[in-house]
Amino acid sequence: MNPVMRNPVTIGFAVLGAAILAAATFAIVPETKQAVVLRLNNPVGQPVNQYQPGQVIGRTGAGLIARIPFIDKIVWVDKRVLDADLDNTLVLSTDQLRLNVDAFARFRIVDPLRAVTSTGSTSNTEERVADQLRPLLGTALRNELGKVPFSVLLSPERGRVMDAIQASLQRDARQYGATIVDVRIKHADLPDGSPLESALQRMRTARQQEANTIRAQGQKQAQIVRAEADATAAKVYAEAFSKDAQFYDFYRAMQSYRHTFGADGGPQPEGSTSIIMGRDNAYLEKFNNR
Repeated sequence: MNPVMRNPVTIGFAVLGAAILAAATFAIVPETKQAVVLRLNNPVGQPVNQYQPGQVIGRTGAGLIARIPFIDKIVWVDKRVLDADLDNTLVLSTDQLRLNVDAFARFRIVDPLRAVTSTGSTSNTEERVADQLRPLLGTALRNELGKVPFSVLLSPERGRVMDAIQASLQRDARQYGATIVDVRIKHADLPDGSPLESALQRMRTARQQEANTIRAQGQKQAQIVRAEADATAAKVYAEAFSKDAQFYDFYRAMQSYRHTFGADGGPQPEGSTSIIMGRDNAYLEKFNNR
């Protein structure tokens, strides 16, 4: 055997070199990661273990892969659902209320190659994608919440607004190789201080104006109903008078007597005045006739 090969130091260096070469050549792709291989910063082939809907763990592309040592570089991209938080975003609703909105979007990187190339990042690609999605989420919030009043966020229609925000963000997320899983608003508050008092005053004024409008419409409708009833009554009286004028005249006179003389049983008003009339008074003509 070659005396050089018997030297323990030489053997140690050989083993260390082989280990370094093996580490630079082979890599293990875990189930939760996607791998993009770059050769001199240019992508090589398709991503390894790329996300596919309905994948079964153990039957994906995870496992041992080989590369050209010291030339190829592996960029790891998370395969799981990730979060992009957005805090204290100022939104103006359609009823001119300024809101401080905290929201978040859940997303998954489904095209790791596009995510790496669009962000220009070879490390922390997930965080770079999240940084790109945050301003897009803010824009979608302002656009969609600016179309509805503040009260919608307190009603069942809030779900429809969330769907619209998610659809808007979905269109922009594709350019970064991501798909939006969910969008939610954590809370939307009116700002403290003078803006809050001003907003509450505007809300009170708007509700008062709405109440006045409803009241005016009710009064108008009541007047219409009353006028129609009076017209109907006048028509009935006219028809009755045309059928038997003498009886109608007699009936109206009896009603007048009943009310004037208190024959209807009602209490006499305080301070009432007594009236003395002669037998030949025209008002009492119905008592003189047969």
